[in-house]
Amino acid sequence: MAEDLQDYTIIKEGEAEILMNVKNQVFFNKAQVNNRDLSIAVLRTFISKRQEEHEAMLSKRTKSAEKASEKDASGPALEEASTGSALDYEKSNGECEVHEEISQNEPCSISEKSVKNTEGNHHGELKPPKVLEALSASGLRALRYAREVEGIGKVVALDNDKASVEACQKNIKFNGSVAISKVESHLADARVYMLTHPKEFDVVDLDPYGSPSVFLDSAVQSVVDGGMLMCTATDMAVLCGGNGEVCYSKYGSYPLRGKYCHEMALRILLASIESHANRYKRYIVPVLSVQMDFYVRVFVRVYTSASAMKNTPLKLSYVYQCIGCDSYHLQPIGRTMSKGSSVRYLPGFGPVVPQECSDCGKKYNMGGPIWSAPIHDQEWVTSVLEGVKLMKDRYPAYDRISAVLTTISEELPDVPLFLSLHNLCATLKCTSPSAVIFRSAVINAGYRISGTHVNPLGLKSDAPMDVIWDIMRCWVKNHPVKAQAPDQPGSIILAKEPVLQANFARAVASLSKAQAKKVARFLPNPERHWGPKLRAGRQITSKHISLLGPEAVNEHLNHENSEEPKAKRPKTGDTNDPTSTS
Repeated sequence: MAEDLQDYTIIKEGEAEILMNVKNQVFFNKAQVNNRDLSIAVLRTFISKRQEEHEAMLSKRTKSAEKASEKDASGPALEEASTGSALDYEKSNGECEVHEEISQNEPCSISEKSVKNTEGNHHGELKPPKVLEALSASGLRALRYAREVEGIGKVVALDNDKASVEACQKNIKFNGSVAISKVESHLADARVYMLTHPKEFDVVDLDPYGSPSVFLDSAVQSVVDGGMLMCTATDMAVLCGGNGEVCYSKYGSYPLRGKYCHEMALRILLASIESHANRYKRYIVPVLSVQMDFYVRVFVRVYTSASAMKNTPLKLSYVYQCIGCDSYHLQPIGRTMSKGSSVRYLPGFGPVVPQECSDCGKKYNMGGPIWSAPIHDQEWVTSVLEGVKLMKDRYPAYDRISAVLTTISEELPDVPLFLSLHNLCATLKCTSPSAVIFRSAVINAGYRISGTHVNPLGLKSDAPMDVIWDIMRCWVKNHPVKAQAPDQPGSIILAKEPVLQANFARAVASLSKAQAKKVARFLPNPERHWGPKLRAGRQITSKHISLLGPEAVNEHLNHENSEEPKAKRPKTGDTNDPTSTS
């Protein structure tokens, strides 16, 4: 046993401990502690919100029952003479209650849920949430869920790699009775397992090595109504426009390479999940969407409603990005037209832009469709952040996730994508105003502006592009630039006189609350080589120094050298070896 333990190192994160084989047989990335901490924080909030929603539903049901009983006690009750007719009335009244509840959403799927709730929750009981970790590897995430999240039910950890499942089962035993009672590990293809367990899990967690696209179709079917889907994508080169045709084949959207590419990656992933959900009369409601480190992570709730699903085209847009300047415009896919109580769904008006950019005269690239509706629920973000602050000692990555959540809480929720102040100045080849001065000019012009968690230099604003360029023209008048070639985008933009006279006086709201209090919002990586790691099963060699760091690579190579069979040792030329024949 002692010899076996030499091949393992004990890794502790939060309240969970795992045994990791030094030979890279099972995947583990220390940098994903941010991901796991954030997931635990959201899961805790989900459990409390789920309980609140259940209590509100019971309260509503009780009030409707009381109203029904009051009606029963009035006129109709006196007119019913026979016992049989009274029983018939009670039966019909029960049916009306069920249909009233069903009509609020979708008849088919919600009816099953309503009946189950009616049968199983007479005393206001709510079963603990059942969680599926579809790609578990070492099982660290599942173990942390089981040991750290209060009120959680069964956690099912899947993997289609035998070594990973064996490692997960060892780690479950290693973590004691709580883990043994709550976590179960299975060798299975996650896609098949989720398809054969429809609407069974309250939470489904997808954290694959690379793209989650092949898992989305089965994942949206495996979540219960009102359940949570957590999804990570690490193929950022694809999502950010490095391989646009590959992104289109995987996610159904074409990316653009702008400063906002990481937020666009979030919105492409959300649009893809919505597309898969719509095939089953389902739709998503994002509660939190985060880009951090080397990946994007989204938390969405999944609901079933054929009528609500019709609103999907209103939440999606194409993006027109000028190739000469930083102007971008959104083209909504759909629109609605109301007449009385009826609503008609129609294609969106277009095009929103001419063939050539009205600011610099260059052509447009077109990308998308992307999710153009809000990507966060600000009430959820506030609740998650408050929960994290109350339990700061239980989050190993508290500083990082609290900084990200703080920045997200101050974002404009209804403004897709963002501008880069440095890029605007690079186009005009002028000195850059400070962020406070630029923000003040936008606020003084009557528009809103905020930062973004994706980029420290990014600015979200509902000001149209012609207002943004007018502000920059006014800035250049006060800070002249050298003459450029007349065909350059900057020259064309500056040749026009500003319609708006910008006011650069310091505005009260030019700094966010976090900035005013000097709260850290963008933190450096805690150590070098903080990023993606080698896929499990691949042999670590000297060429992986840039990815893993020299210390990790040398440690692994030294361990391999020490494991060479003793029969091969004489080749070193040791004449004192008794087995030597020389």
